[in-house]
Parts: sequence; structure tokens; C-alpha cells
Amino acid sequence: MTIAAIPPADVDITPSLVRLLLKEQHPELADLPLVDSGNGWDNKVYRLGDGLAVRLPRRSAAASLVEHEQRWLPELAPRLPIAIPIPIRTGRPGCGYPWAWSITPWFEGTSAVSSPLRDPHTAAVELAAFVSALHLPAPHDAPRNPFRGVPLANRTPSIDERVKQLDGIVDSVAVMRIWDAALHARKWSGPPVWIHGDLHPANLLVVDAHITAVLDFGDLTAGDPATDLSVAWLLLPSPARATFREATREMGEAIDDDTWTRARGWALLFGLIFLSSSRDDEVMRAMGRRTLDRVLADVRL
Repeated sequence: MTIAAIPPADVDITPSLVRLLLKEQHPELADLPLVDSGNGWDNKVYRLGDGLAVRLPRRSAAASLVEHEQRWLPELAPRLPIAIPIPIRTGRPGCGYPWAWSITPWFEGTSAVSSPLRDPHTAAVELAAFVSALHLPAPHDAPRNPFRGVPLANRTPSIDERVKQLDGIVDSVAVMRIWDAALHARKWSGPPVWIHGDLHPANLLVVDAHITAVLDFGDLTAGDPATDLSVAWLLLPSPARATFREATREMGEAIDDDTWTRARGWALLFGLIFLSSSRDDEVMRAMGRRTLDRVLADVRL
């Protein structure tokens, strides 16, 4: 068994580099305070002043994703009931940095991955409103993503790899039984719909009992909405999952049993990914473990 770390950065994005980019391309913002706000798998983020964030790809594999956000988020935002980080300024390669980058609003709040939900049922209804507003048919030129929104069978090699990697840590027999059930669910037959693609607790901000922002649309694509509906297991305890499913029905996105089964399959995959890539990230490890526990418990009920 080998737990991996998050992918290494291809570029060292220092405060000095960000300051140089700002001076070159947005000089009126260059003297604002700049605070390192950490990074995910794909992007490095700095807080700029009180109300802005600078978001820069840290890996070549993510370089095109910020361009998808720049292209599509301004169109999607008006119909969404929760705030999203619309790029309000864009950056180009420069100062030795090779890719496009963005300046977005800074949102106050606490990541849902590190702050227990005060009211899971409220969060469930808010998430249902968000996915129902997002999951509309996408245009033909929507971004394509080979890892999100695709038939679950496409992801079986990843499941096999993660189960081997986590041998002795997860119940491989139970995991593969759930995955097999997801594969046998009826495939999505509707038009490809817009999906966030990475809708997990670390990309949700919470203030008091409410979800106030949905972050990181780098995996934005079109396809099977079950990918996003996996958030029901990634974020919510069992009673609130029922609230989520019922709320989506009331908002016009009825989730049939096959779609719900596929969504549970996506949750299983995400839980394995988080757990198997958490060597240097205790928060990710806990998120993966919690997701897998919910999926397994859900099937046993």
C-alpha cells in the first residue's frame, strides 16, 4: 500500500512572481496587500487586498482549465443561486510564468471540509437549488473532460488502481460490489448538461448555516449530472441526503434510482481518490474516509 501526495507544481508561484505579473498587467492593483492562501491540486491562490483573489495554475495539466472558467463562468453565474468566482480580470503569460491566470472576487467563509455543517438540511436544500440551476443542457462547444461526466465504465481502471493502492485500508470486496452496481445502473440518456465536475466540500464555503460560494470550476464540463450529485455523500449525512434528493425533485431535477446509483458510484470513486492521494494532507484523508464510510453505510441500510 502506498498513499500518494498531491501532484507537484510545475512552476514555483511566489509572491514576488505574482507581484511582477500584477505590475506588468494590472498595475493599479499591484500595491495591494498579497497573502498566500494555499493551493489545491491545480491552482495557487493569493488574496489580493480585501476583496480579490489571484488564481494561477500550478501545473501544465491545469493550464487550459482556467481558460474554461474565463470563458464560461460569466455566462453561467446569472442563473446560479450561490456565488461563484467569476473572473473579473484576466492575466496572460509573462515574467517567466507560462499560462493564463485570473483575478476573481474573494469570498469570506469557511471551507465546508473543515467546518461541520450547523444545519445539514439547509445545506442540502441550497445545494439542490444550485445543481438544479446548473444542470441545464450545455452547448456543443462546452469544455470536454475525459474524467468527469463520462460513463462510469470509463473510470473502472482508476477504481482498480485505487483499490490495489489501498489494499488493507478499504474493504475491497464491498467497494467493488458497490462499483459493480453503479456500472449496471441505466446510463444517462438525456442531453449532456453543465456540471461543475469537482463539487466536494473543499470547494464549498460556509457562513453560519449557509453555503455562500461554490469554488473551483476548473473541471467544468458537460455530461452526466450524477458526477455532481455525488456531493450528497461527500458532504451530507444520511438524513440530509434524503432532503437533498427530495429538494431536487421539487426544483425540477428529479433524480431517478439509476441516476442516484451512478451518483453513489461517483462518490465511491472520489472517496478513493481523496484517500489514496492524501499522504501530505490530513484534511483530504479525512474527507476520503468520511465519504467511503457514508457510501458503505448507505448500501448496508
